[in-house]
Amino acid sequence: MAVRLAGGLQKMVSLLCKNNVKFLAIVTDCLQILAYGNQESKLIILASQGPIELVRIMRSYDYEKLLWTTSRVLKVLSVCGSNKPAIVEAGGMQALSLHLGHPSQRLVLNCLWTLRNLSDAATKVDGLEGLLQGLVNSLSSEDGNIVTCAAGILSNLTCNNQQNKVVVCQMNGIEALVRTVRAAGDREEITEPAVCALRHLTSRHPVSEMGQNAIRLSYGIPVVVKLMQPPSRWPLIKAVIGLIRNLALCPANHAPLREHGAIARLVHLLMRAYQDSQRRTSVSSGGSTALYPDGVRMEEIVEGTVGALHILARESHNRAQIRGMNVISIFVQLLYHELENVQRVAAGVLCELASDKEGADMIEREGATTTLTELLHSRNEGVATYAAAILFRMSEDKSSDYKKRLSMELSNSLFDRESMWGHEMGGPPPDFQVD
Repeated sequence: MAVRLAGGLQKMVSLLCKNNVKFLAIVTDCLQILAYGNQESKLIILASQGPIELVRIMRSYDYEKLLWTTSRVLKVLSVCGSNKPAIVEAGGMQALSLHLGHPSQRLVLNCLWTLRNLSDAATKVDGLEGLLQGLVNSLSSEDGNIVTCAAGILSNLTCNNQQNKVVVCQMNGIEALVRTVRAAGDREEITEPAVCALRHLTSRHPVSEMGQNAIRLSYGIPVVVKLMQPPSRWPLIKAVIGLIRNLALCPANHAPLREHGAIARLVHLLMRAYQDSQRRTSVSSGGSTALYPDGVRMEEIVEGTVGALHILARESHNRAQIRGMNVISIFVQLLYHELENVQRVAAGVLCELASDKEGADMIEREGATTTLTELLHSRNEGVATYAAAILFRMSEDKSSDYKKRLSMELSNSLFDRESMWGHEMGGPPPDFQVD
């Protein structure tokens, strides 16, 4: 306290411009002690341009003790919401990445923890090719802490960043991540960020199809499907469901996903999550506050599983398996769901299932016609378009009078939508993809 009150922190930061490495190691060690657990000290260091000087040291010297003590200061500052963007802006990501191949394990680990803390603020930073290569290489480390950090950083840096996704795919990052998941077993501190990174790498970038194929070619599909079973917790299961949905966008993956039990697991999880969400709804309506297991809402699992089944149902053998699993009644019930996204994926999977006469008949037997007719007027264009397509497919063997009435209903719906949106409905809505 006395050091802070006397302006000691500002003075120490001003000394960081010296070039005696042993002296600088002492100064940075003092800064780490003063900043650890003290927000006021962190803000004083920030106001004194400390992040800029600390990053410069990481970029300019090779004395291991100085690099280690400086990385410790940066690690403490990296958990401060004000210092984090300042370190990133000063080039901290690139400076820290220079030392990932260093023989000093303590230095490498401090750099990685700092990078992990910073990485969620660096998703829009360019020029990280060197860092991404270092992270992919770090996945092969025998130190579990290094692998945990590397997977977490890759997950953050590939989220909504097309350039980073492409770079990691071209560096054989998919194959490295699959090996990492396989080797990690049930260590979810590794598998969850690794699966999240794979989910990011298989959607919404120019070579995403290459990523979807690479997982299959790396024998990753059975590894991924297995993670939908106990002892996996809900956050990991949610990430795996999203990854499987992305894998299903590649037609070559449909058969292996089915053969390794993905459809059965998705249906099992859907039924479990649907029943659980029903129970929670009744509990919350009784005045109690619903708690979510591991922070995951069961509605998210419902939406994710149905969305994955929607894409898998594009293939005829998959449709046949889904038809035989007594799940169509749940899809129909979900058309009533309060969340439009859930309605949308439920209508989507029913639309695919209705492309076979057996599926269309089963949907009709579940009493879906009235609901689907109401959904023609949904404010969600995707829901309305799917509902129209399902009704059209269900009417193929009906009388001409029925078809005429349906045609009039569809025309009224189209008129409503033109009034609402100012344009005509197109075909089925595009795939909704999220990282």
